[in-house]
Amino acid sequence: MSSRRPLIAGNWKLNKTVNEAAQLVTLIKRRSREFGICEVVVCPPYTALSEVAEALIGTEIGLGAQDLYWEDKGAFTGEVSGPLIRDAGATHVIIGHSERRQFFHETDDTVNKKTRAALKCGLTPIVCVGETLKEREADQTLRVLEKQLKDGLAGFSAGEASRIVIAYEPVWAIGTGKVATPDQAEAAHAFIRSKLSAAFGAETAADIRILYGGSVKPDNIASLAAQADIDGALVGGASLDANDFLEIIVKSGTRSHLKTNMK
Repeated sequence: MSSRRPLIAGNWKLNKTVNEAAQLVTLIKRRSREFGICEVVVCPPYTALSEVAEALIGTEIGLGAQDLYWEDKGAFTGEVSGPLIRDAGATHVIIGHSERRQFFHETDDTVNKKTRAALKCGLTPIVCVGETLKEREADQTLRVLEKQLKDGLAGFSAGEASRIVIAYEPVWAIGTGKVATPDQAEAAHAFIRSKLSAAFGAETAADIRILYGGSVKPDNIASLAAQADIDGALVGGASLDANDFLEIIVKSGTRSHLKTNMK
């Protein structure tokens, strides 16, 4: 049994103008009574953060950025820091997404720096880990996850780790229409939690939420969310459609193994 509150985070990636972002979040917030027990976060592009933050005033929906730089300020053209993200109204930030690793050369070291920077300024980091298709076919999934967790979270205390959300995203399932089976996903999540337990203690690990990300859709979320170690989802394409995103939220909020005394 788990007391972890489900979290559904929508990663809008490089989509939505300021006006489109405001329209989408307006549709989502109108049905916030349907969220049930779920915590919900939306992650628009940087350019729409302030506008979406304003639209979310008076709601419990969180606002996330899709990345941040580890320095607060300075001569870093094109970067956006944690304090600037907070100033725009964000509460969360995605770190180490596979697309950042693949296209922009993110490493476990940069993930570590960015996670520390996020915690320093009071943002909740959603730290992504996951294997490629080549790594899975070579039976290297657990080794890859262990290294990403060990290096990405190196030097953190148990207290700091308790403020982090982990997102397992099998790279081979992102935007491909493929999805890990519930058993595959649960095995990866359980392994992640075992490594968090070894690093930070069983009590801390039991409280850390681990999301699944990889072609999450309304028709597969229920079976994923029903797994003991899956605490919600990092949703990509389906988060761009208000109805699909809301259906995912509703189905996640009915996971059967939740206690009523959630954190």
